[in-house]
Amino acid sequence: MNESHSILQRMRELAVQSANDTNTDTDRAEMQKEVDQLAGALTDISQDTEFNTKNLLDGSFEGTFHVGANEGQNLTLEIGDMSAEALEVQGETEGTGIDVSTEEAADAAITTIQEAIDSVSGERSKLGAVQNRLDHTINNLGTSAENLTAAESRIRDVDMAKEMMNFTKNNILSQAAQSMLAQANQQPQGVLQLLR
Repeated sequence: MNESHSILQRMRELAVQSANDTNTDTDRAEMQKEVDQLAGALTDISQDTEFNTKNLLDGSFEGTFHVGANEGQNLTLEIGDMSAEALEVQGETEGTGIDVSTEEAADAAITTIQEAIDSVSGERSKLGAVQNRLDHTINNLGTSAENLTAAESRIRDVDMAKEMMNFTKNNILSQAAQSMLAQANQQPQGVLQLLR
């Protein structure tokens, strides 16, 4: 859309130049040729801009994105038609489209092109808002994932501490039992020593 915006800006510059009284008919004819080429480029962009085999700028794109962990957390996006015809800035053919071949026609073209620029700017701002919303959603989901990981870690740490405590207790009990057996074995030996 940035390129479409730049093309429309150039078309507007040409219309403003053509509206200037210092240009000749030949100059205006050359400007008209460039306007026609730019209009063709706009249509090419709208027809050729795809993502995952889906055309984005021909007015047919409507996508639903699941953006949360729960049912119904969806974001719907529609992108308007950004072709020269839809923006009403198609090249001058058979008396229709943007005409900069005369001063009067160029004056009218300035208004039409400005409306097209406003339309593209509106779509760009809508997409920018959606992008910001998705960025915030990504950050929020990242925070949720970190919180879940921390909670899992706390649960595992608690289990680990409990198991270490049980291991230490059993180790102490085992050592105490061994010590008692050793002392119990020494007492009969002491009695035998006395009898000898």
